[in-house]
Amino acid sequence: MGKKARKGNGGVDGDGYNKNVLRQASDGIGKFKKSYKHRKNSDSQTPVIRKQVEPETAKYFSEIASLFESQGVDVEERAVICGNALEEARGKEFELATDYIISHTLQTLLDGCDVDNLCSFLRGCSNVFPAISMDRSGSHVAETALKSLARHVQDTEAYNVIEETLRMMCEMIVVNPDDLMCNCYGSHVLRSLLCLCKGVPLDSSEFHGAKASKTLAKRLNFKVSPLDGNDSQHLQQGFPNLLKFLVSGMINSTRADIKTLQVDQYSSLVLQTALKLLAGDDQELLQIIPVLLGCNKQNLVEGEFIDMTIAGEALESMKETAFSHLMEVILEVAPESLYNEMFTKLFKNSLFKLSSHYCGNFVIQALISHARTKDQMELIWEELGLNFGDLLGMGRSGVIASLIAACQRLQTHEYKCCQALAAAFGSKNETSKFIVPRILFLDSYFSCEDKSSWSWAGGVKMQVMGSLILQAIFKFRSEWIQPYLLSIASMAAEHVLETAKDAGGACVIDAFLASDASAKQKRRLVVKYATKPDQWRSKQASKQSAYNEFYVAFGTSESPTKNKFLCDASMDISEPKELNTRKEIDSSLNSISMVDDTLAEKKKKRKKRKRDVGSEDGLGSKKVMENAVKNFLSSGSIDKKRRGASKHKLKF
Repeated sequence: MGKKARKGNGGVDGDGYNKNVLRQASDGIGKFKKSYKHRKNSDSQTPVIRKQVEPETAKYFSEIASLFESQGVDVEERAVICGNALEEARGKEFELATDYIISHTLQTLLDGCDVDNLCSFLRGCSNVFPAISMDRSGSHVAETALKSLARHVQDTEAYNVIEETLRMMCEMIVVNPDDLMCNCYGSHVLRSLLCLCKGVPLDSSEFHGAKASKTLAKRLNFKVSPLDGNDSQHLQQGFPNLLKFLVSGMINSTRADIKTLQVDQYSSLVLQTALKLLAGDDQELLQIIPVLLGCNKQNLVEGEFIDMTIAGEALESMKETAFSHLMEVILEVAPESLYNEMFTKLFKNSLFKLSSHYCGNFVIQALISHARTKDQMELIWEELGLNFGDLLGMGRSGVIASLIAACQRLQTHEYKCCQALAAAFGSKNETSKFIVPRILFLDSYFSCEDKSSWSWAGGVKMQVMGSLILQAIFKFRSEWIQPYLLSIASMAAEHVLETAKDAGGACVIDAFLASDASAKQKRRLVVKYATKPDQWRSKQASKQSAYNEFYVAFGTSESPTKNKFLCDASMDISEPKELNTRKEIDSSLNSISMVDDTLAEKKKKRKKRKRDVGSEDGLGSKKVMENAVKNFLSSGSIDKKRRGASKHKLKF
């Protein structure tokens, strides 16, 4: 509502057609075009003709809009008016829904009517629902109608009438879903319809397409499948049989055109949503996924899901953006038997080649993240284990991070992984102190022609992927990661401060302090905060801002609704121990600052005091420092049985 009408009849041009209707959908004479040439059933489908909205009808809905905008209608009257207006729309649903101005009024009516009038409207336009959904204005009407249905689903008395309404809509869609799936507006409406059938929120980002940062965080938190549970905390009553009917119907109708749908951006999104919603239903997935890969076999049986003849073509398709995204979801939801077969028939001996591709490497990340067995990791290691440096040099750090996380999860090749990563960031002749700084700025390091002359990139934001890799590394046993522990402990004080104020760098320090490194190694890092306490405290505001920016993308350990980052303990392996690192550092620095102030005052009187008194003051300062560090290190993350962490006092 509230949009100004243009000249003409209700926002319609002289020929009765909205000038803003999607050009892709209309060919100028009111017939909806085919979105691509490979259509098998198009000849039998009657084109949809958009008629002109009659002047009296346009005036009627304009008056309805003005009435609602005046806010002079109470709740009961509003429902009656909405019902009467929708009755007036009967037989004209397509024309009204695709009109730029009247469509807004129609959305208001669908949002305010009762379930009977809502279902009556949708049944009346079920035969043109795909055409409405593919229109720029009509898609908003369709979305509003689906959201209104979702609100009424919990009413047990309305469940049957809603189910029958949805069935009529689904039956019309599966006759010829190609255009709807490949249309930018229709694709979104179709995904919302799938979510409604499943019983999940229609605007769920998880099922409409999760953010890359969210997917990455889940993979590196070692979850076997990020789709387990299907957003069960928000699961409502759905229509599971309709969901299977709609998905299987779309797949069967588009089987001949599947190669086109694989690489289309919008149809790929629809297929991704369908697979995510069917996660856990192995019987359905075993029938659907082979078709999406291009197999034409019927009556598939275990061990023969994948036809070897499609392997080469499927691998090439994985280099396309749309299909690479679809393939990631396929690997996430695939039943174990199908995953094993895909691993052997599609990916074996092709891992490095695909990892080198700017799109294909994301598929390999998904493959590694969902590896089931140590034998599979052995095959992955044979192809990628000696190529850490090459992959990092090509900017494929995500593959390396996924490999490190998978080695941790399956408890295999951990030491080899640590060795290979260290070798990628320096030669055997170089000291290990450069490893951590180079990983923090991995892009800067690998873009440097003379890597031996690379130096700390001051003032540059640290790489998120480098931070992730280091956080994963610090979860390994200390005897495997000594070069990394020595490197971070030997960093210059100014570099430690810069790392601590960076969002990703701070998480690396948290991970180091949570590791099972010795107390001596941790103390070497902690005492560097004491060298410039005023400088440290002056940077807290900017550091907090960086933390907030970082956690907006990746979540915090305090927020259960967001993704926990790798600085938290593994979600699947062990219970996390919360570290109030920043508070403890501040507490330690406050103590150190108090000691500094006290020593400054005493320095003026030191010449007047005896040597033994001065010695006693030094001992007191030493004890305060010792207590500060011991308080910092008493978070429970240190193994008191390890050397340097016994019950004896720490010595400086």
